[in-house]
Amino acid sequence: MLRFQFAHLFKFTCRIYCRNLQTNMNDFAVLNTGRKMPLVGLGTWKSEPGKVKQAVVWALQAGYRHIDCAAIYGNESEIGEAFQEMLGPDKALKREDVFVTSKLWNTKHHPEDVEPALLNSLKELKLEYLDLYLIHWPYAFQRGDTAFPRQEDGTLLYDDIDYKVTWAAMEKLVEKGLVRAIGLSNFNSRQINDVLSMANIKPTVLQVEGHPYLAQVELLAHCRERGLVMTAYSPLGSPDRAWKRPDEPVVLEEPVIAALAKKYNKSLAQIIIRWQTQRGVVTIPKSVTESRIKENIQVFDFTLEPDEMDSVTALNKGWRYIVPTITDYVPSNPLH
Repeated sequence: MLRFQFAHLFKFTCRIYCRNLQTNMNDFAVLNTGRKMPLVGLGTWKSEPGKVKQAVVWALQAGYRHIDCAAIYGNESEIGEAFQEMLGPDKALKREDVFVTSKLWNTKHHPEDVEPALLNSLKELKLEYLDLYLIHWPYAFQRGDTAFPRQEDGTLLYDDIDYKVTWAAMEKLVEKGLVRAIGLSNFNSRQINDVLSMANIKPTVLQVEGHPYLAQVELLAHCRERGLVMTAYSPLGSPDRAWKRPDEPVVLEEPVIAALAKKYNKSLAQIIIRWQTQRGVVTIPKSVTESRIKENIQVFDFTLEPDEMDSVTALNKGWRYIVPTITDYVPSNPLH
């Protein structure tokens, strides 16, 4: 009887240990630099000033160690206040404990504009370096301080600067120790290859829209083959978009995901985030609500079965919620 109880206890302990080990192994991606990038981060696109500081504080208190930012979001200064409050030698968290990403905006693609743009983000964020800096979009707008420069008829003014020239300037930021890694955002397979063809420092990350209706299977495989980690923005379908249409499919109402949520006693959002993290995709759900911020990172205590993973991936319909029609730009909800 004692032998049976001991064996049962041993198996139970092993299951707990293995589950914890799996959790520890599965909560980060490894960049081609060897550095770890947490698989779940807090997205800050559309997080309004007046709310985003508290959201970042709640996230760091809840265990997030990855914050995704961008100059165009217009809220880096307030995020910097949260970092100043939460990070430091005399604080519970040190700077090196938190992975911080920001992005170079479209008006700053000329080589002489790249470092000043980064330095401005560092100043706003109250940091001495970034863990990751991305070229936000592959196309450039006319240089200057107007984020969306336009002609009199309202059409955008573009610049013909090649993003490969911009990339060379990004590499200098790594060499100077101002950023630990550099990457791309909203680039396609051909554009990724274009950068790789001339890069001295290879891109580490590609950030794109990603969710069950836009599974990015081919692009993910393309990234893996070339040593890039994928990050998915708008992983829950960006339900708070100002330009949401009543007739569009809603990923958070998908019956397949709802059934899995019921089985695992999780929210639909948690199932979607878990699906991404199990694929090795970094996921940056945005929220300024404390309960949702806490919920969105509680996805490492269960594992979807292979057929369940396939059933979520099969929902893919190539549907983009974030279509870059910049003519529809709303100042309070800037283009991702």
